[in-house]
Amino acid sequence: MLSIGEMARASGLTVSALRFYDGAGVLAPALVDPATGYRWYATDQLPEARLLAGLRRIGMPLAELSRLLDLRGSDLAAASSLLDAHLSRLEDGLADARREISRLRALFLAPAPEDSVYPAERSGRAGFRVRLTVPDADLAAAVDAVRFAARLNPALPVLGGVWFETDGHVLRLIATDRYRMAVAELDAAPTRDGPTRAVIAPVGFVDEARALLAGSGPTTGGLTTVSLGTGSISLRARGRRISATTLDDDVPDYRRLLREATGDPEHRRVTVDASRLRQHLATAPARTVVRPADGARCAVSVLSVDPTGELTIGDHPTGELTTGADPTRELTTGADPTEPRSGSDVVRVGVNREFLLDALDALDASDPTGSGQLLLDLNGPIRPLAVRRADDSRAFSILMPIRL
Repeated sequence: MLSIGEMARASGLTVSALRFYDGAGVLAPALVDPATGYRWYATDQLPEARLLAGLRRIGMPLAELSRLLDLRGSDLAAASSLLDAHLSRLEDGLADARREISRLRALFLAPAPEDSVYPAERSGRAGFRVRLTVPDADLAAAVDAVRFAARLNPALPVLGGVWFETDGHVLRLIATDRYRMAVAELDAAPTRDGPTRAVIAPVGFVDEARALLAGSGPTTGGLTTVSLGTGSISLRARGRRISATTLDDDVPDYRRLLREATGDPEHRRVTVDASRLRQHLATAPARTVVRPADGARCAVSVLSVDPTGELTIGDHPTGELTTGADPTRELTTGADPTEPRSGSDVVRVGVNREFLLDALDALDASDPTGSGQLLLDLNGPIRPLAVRRADDSRAFSILMPIRL
């Protein structure tokens, strides 16, 4: 059996895509653990998942995609007809795009009035691109670590993208939907150096890039060239080039939130085993809270750490589940009600349980070693919770607290 993270790496589909196709009834897992809700896939589902990834890459509509999977191995003529019809639509769209590009090219070649030309354009800096090279596997892992935190929001388009930021020899990816943030950093080799630049890539481009990098691993040794320009981003890997117009918005100052989550010397840090934490998050009691911002109801898990480094999930005294800083310790239930754990010496925070599980899945999908060891940084009831892998501090998630 394959976990959802293993299935994502092997098939080229993202964890969020696998969840979407499960909900849509297109590719259901072979087993869902009734205790944890964790999805498991049979190895013989892998060919179907890879076929699904290919159909997703060519933009096949969901209804036709589902129909094609039903036809697999039974009606080649009907399947070919559906593929031909989709190819015809793509060719029509390409013809329209070519006509539009010809029109735009003519507009670009037309001389601009002097008063509409910015000084940067006069100096030849317009369109200057920062270009850098990164290992395929590192970029794929970075996308896996952050993609779950981007969510399409018509009112705030900036949240429907992933920020690509260059900083010297570092490429940083950031995504947020206001309730959570995911960050991943990777080493990069600039091939065309330039100033620090940050652009917001639409999630469609990010998903296409991840599909292109499917199957990347530490032993493949492939390289990807990423180019960030004014209003555009492009990527070249495995002989293919993809590009997109970036979202027209400014990248917010996310560093302040990072400092709040990871820069407090008084924070409590505990080491936990990801699979054990996932299991007990699913079984420990959770509160139901209505978010004031949008009225959505969510299950909130309460995490507490005492001065000894013992982590408690759930409310005392019923259904308490604990683990210590030692990841080999078993989680136990049935705390002694005569030994209360409340007080100023206990750091406590409430977080959206679904968002925390998403963060665990994303870190698992982006982990090349499969160690499963995580670090949790708790800073108190109104400060963010940080989650990161124990072996890599450059990929982590931050979850905004929910007031209890």
